[in-house]
Amino acid sequence: MTEADFTFLCLLLRQRSGLALGPDKRYLAESRLGILCRRRCIESIDALMQQVRMGRDPEIEGAVVEAMTTNETLFFRDSTPFDLFRDVLLPEKLAANAASRTLRIWCAAVSSGQEAYSLAMLIDAMAERLAGWKIAILGTDISGEVLEKARAGLYSQFEIQRGLPIQMLLKHFGQRSDKWQISERMRAMVEFRQHNLLERNDQFGRFDIIFCRNVLIYFDVPTKEKVLGLLAPRLGPDGALVLGATETVIGLATALRADPQQRGLYRPAQAARMSLPPALAPRASTGPIPAH
Repeated sequence: MTEADFTFLCLLLRQRSGLALGPDKRYLAESRLGILCRRRCIESIDALMQQVRMGRDPEIEGAVVEAMTTNETLFFRDSTPFDLFRDVLLPEKLAANAASRTLRIWCAAVSSGQEAYSLAMLIDAMAERLAGWKIAILGTDISGEVLEKARAGLYSQFEIQRGLPIQMLLKHFGQRSDKWQISERMRAMVEFRQHNLLERNDQFGRFDIIFCRNVLIYFDVPTKEKVLGLLAPRLGPDGALVLGATETVIGLATALRADPQQRGLYRPAQAARMSLPPALAPRASTGPIPAH
């Protein structure tokens, strides 16, 4: 890849996805775009970049952006956020939303779906306490390819072994040849939509909980500010935003503040911190994200 092509690629990625690609990532670009060339029978990266530069084929441009997007994920990745969800956030919402009996969750940059399905399995484990509740989980990602995989819920043995407890494997998955597929019931709990975090999101309405983990680390400061500025209005007054362990809103978003007792948890700045006991609310009624 020429220096000029790499510079063009960096600009394209920043504009289209917010991804900040440093000069030390040139080898990564060559590796991923090389794979894309082989898939599409394009003779070289130079030829691929020439097609992109011509700007005549939005589909090939989108394929380049998708090829460069990091889609690393696994079930129950970093156990702490899932403990937080089960032990703190769910009890809070059981109490706060007792009248409406609704719960809306957004997994942003969901990749191939493991995070959203991990949350669905935790919710299923509390089915008796969530009887009569309407629960909606939305998973979004910029990549249409990984979303197709997420919708299918079909994973390799390697992917299954990464973080999934054996009890949940036996309860929620069935073997399909050399792969494992999550049950139709779990798949029905999550709706997947294609979405770019740099674009407007008001069509999704508001959420009680948003997971947006290990995404901001790939962005420069102005892009982080933009993404957080778009996420904050999507939280309800007592909503909760969960970021990755090395991510923060401090110095980036005045509309959000860190929860003083829970690392990686952020709340609307105007909301008083909730400190609620686990709800004793009474199998969960789940459904797709309602249209707005």
